[in-house]
Amino acid sequence: MEYSHRYYVYPTQEVAVRLEHHIDVHRQLYNHIRWDYENSPEDDKPSEYDQNNKLPEWKQRWPVFSELHSKAAQATVARFHRNLSNLCKKKEKGHKVGRLKRQAPTEYRSVTYNQSGFDLDEKRGHDKYAHVRFSKIGWVKIRYSRPIPDHATIKEATFKKETTGEWFVSYGLETDDADLPAKPDVGSLNASNSVGIDLGILNYIHTSDGKTVDWLNLENDYERLRREQRKLSRKEHGSNNWEKQRREVAKVTRRIQRKVLDYQHKLTTWLVHEYDVVFVEDLNVSGMFQGDGNARNKQDAAWRQFITLLEYKADLYGTHVKQVEPEGTTKECASCGVETAKPIWVREHSCPSCGFETDRDANAAMNVLKRGFSELGKGWPEDTPVETVTATDTTQFESVSASHVVKTGSLPS
Repeated sequence: MEYSHRYYVYPTQEVAVRLEHHIDVHRQLYNHIRWDYENSPEDDKPSEYDQNNKLPEWKQRWPVFSELHSKAAQATVARFHRNLSNLCKKKEKGHKVGRLKRQAPTEYRSVTYNQSGFDLDEKRGHDKYAHVRFSKIGWVKIRYSRPIPDHATIKEATFKKETTGEWFVSYGLETDDADLPAKPDVGSLNASNSVGIDLGILNYIHTSDGKTVDWLNLENDYERLRREQRKLSRKEHGSNNWEKQRREVAKVTRRIQRKVLDYQHKLTTWLVHEYDVVFVEDLNVSGMFQGDGNARNKQDAAWRQFITLLEYKADLYGTHVKQVEPEGTTKECASCGVETAKPIWVREHSCPSCGFETDRDANAAMNVLKRGFSELGKGWPEDTPVETVTATDTTQFESVSASHVVKTGSLPS
């Protein structure tokens, strides 16, 4: 299993200058790799292997490239070809794509050391701090907020300067599957230790066992962002005052992103600790953004990020996560399976066939749970009626505020 740990960095002014210099040299190398690829014959484009072999020649011809660590330079070559591969995949799927752009100084903000060229000194720091050394740059202090697990292998290290001016180091980690907690046997799963999740509109999530979790309130943050953006629009583009204000806008934007990510981390951690299996809708997020509705709220939801975090933590803590087909989960009755059309403003489910009544999102969460059991090859237990899993009276739903999640880091059982 591959995952990452990210740490805040406190570089001295001298080291920060060297970090910025290396980022700029790697940017120049990236642009040269792009130039070399673009100017090669169409029937003889260089591969990643070919361009790695050209690095010694380029270092002799342009001495600035010799300042770079060899593994870091190879990681920059890999970065270009990874971007190229992603572009080709989009083209194969029918998307209209152009070519990879030349990287400007404001766009290229990180450097990766692959396998070697960096060291972590956990003993050199005090309390929650440690130090990391990057070859040809020096030692930097990091906030060691969580130690690297003993069973994890560090595969790479990346330092990055955010648009806010802050520095971070990310470690790419790999853990052998044998060292991870064993997941529960599929045969032991039932409705009591499983949950279906509906990613909702009025609530952030609605669970099949009757819990609703509110949206994170970001109105004050967005109001501040609008104020800072208005100030930025009044500055002369490119001036010192403009750059200073641009950082203020970036800080507010980053604050919003961090709040959403922190919120999702706490929600997903609770889910994988509370249940043996979590079923969630396999949403077409990009398609949802193109539709009508409140696109900003949809992006605040960051549903794809939420699902990615859920899957990553499921492997880390020994829980099953399964994505199911979302189409029809709202229309279909969780009790009898009859479909009933519901406009978006209708928030209650009332089946004309069997008379089952519940909240619209509770019905969808129940259908997600039932479909999940089907995809695992387990039918819905006949002795487990829908009414025992989700309350038919919406007043019995346990509502959890977003502030409670943020403060406690978990939900009540």
